Amino acid sequence: MARFEIPMSEMAMMGGNSADALCEMGVNYATGRGCKADPVAAHKWLNIAAIKGSDRAAELRADVAATLTKMQLAAALRAAREWMTMH
Repeated sequence: MARFEIPMSEMAMMGGNSADALCEMGVNYATGRGCKADPVAAHKWLNIAAIKGSDRAAELRADVAATLTKMQLAAALRAAREWMTMH
């Protein structure tokens, strides 16, 4: 199984593992703010934030999910699951 590593710059941007910081990471990827827009990464971070209790992330995650193909959604869910197992 591949291990997903978060670059130090991403972890610093997130401010740790708080739901709010993870939600902001998802918003950043959804909008391309400070990074290349990546809806799969956006869904992953919003999903993790929602799991950690962010209602805002849960709403935004649904919006992003509506734009993804089934394959992209599967990839986003897999990435979130891998991240959660590592952290």
